[in-house]
Amino acid sequence: MSNSIEIPFSTTLMVRDTCLCLHVQRAARALARLFDDALRPVGLTNGQFSLMMSLNRPEPPPMGPVAALLAMDQTTLTAALKPLQRRGWVKVMENPRDRRGRLLSLTAEGKDVLAKALPIWKSTHAAIDGKLPDTARLRQDLQALS
Repeated sequence: MSNSIEIPFSTTLMVRDTCLCLHVQRAARALARLFDDALRPVGLTNGQFSLMMSLNRPEPPPMGPVAALLAMDQTTLTAALKPLQRRGWVKVMENPRDRRGRLLSLTAEGKDVLAKALPIWKSTHAAIDGKLPDTARLRQDLQALS
């Protein structure tokens, strides 16, 4: 016989209705699906788009700052880079200042794909912005949490 404590179903409903983490996760999954569907014609997922956009810089960045920007560890970043490298869109090279480190850059083909994806991202983003009452405030609140 178990001595476990029973949590009332009303508590489950209260958590379902008030949990910020649950609502942010659900919204993130819905947005991810929406952007994945929109970016599919150019062969990108929303995560790949964000990763490639984070590499669109005047100088190739090291892995650490890119991982931090994308809120992922370097192992996850390395795994996310693999399919982009195989497609010839991203180049990972030795850092000449620290041979243990790696620098990341977009290839010419990667820049072309990103240029094709950008108008899709813009129009998808505009459609979402048009459905929400105050996206500037939402962005501000989400940035405060991250």
